[in-house]
Amino acid sequence: MSETIFSKIISGEIPSEFIYEDEYCVAIHDINPLAPVHVLVISRKPIVKLSDAGPEDAALLGHLMLAVGTVAKQLGVDEAFRLIVNNGEGAGMTIAHLHLHILAGRTFSEGRMATGLDA
Repeated sequence: MSETIFSKIISGEIPSEFIYEDEYCVAIHDINPLAPVHVLVISRKPIVKLSDAGPEDAALLGHLMLAVGTVAKQLGVDEAFRLIVNNGEGAGMTIAHLHLHILAGRTFSEGRMATGLDA
């Protein structure tokens, strides 16, 4: 995997404020938010996309889900948020490094999930 902006943020090469961090992941605010709350939970392990994860990554993937819950609670949005994992360019992934989007602070419509984030 080539170096990404996320790997540079994780290493400190690009300064960023971590709103959460542990040995497996970091969380930062998205610089182009699509909702009032838009946070990225980024794997420290450089996995390109979810479908590239293997059985050896099961604990990490579970940990990322728990970290999402922790971050959502920290931000006060744990009662209502949307979690998005884009897998590949065709799904909207713009940075080839596994990350999860937490979106909250507005109402989302279940029926519009495939057409975008419009309520």
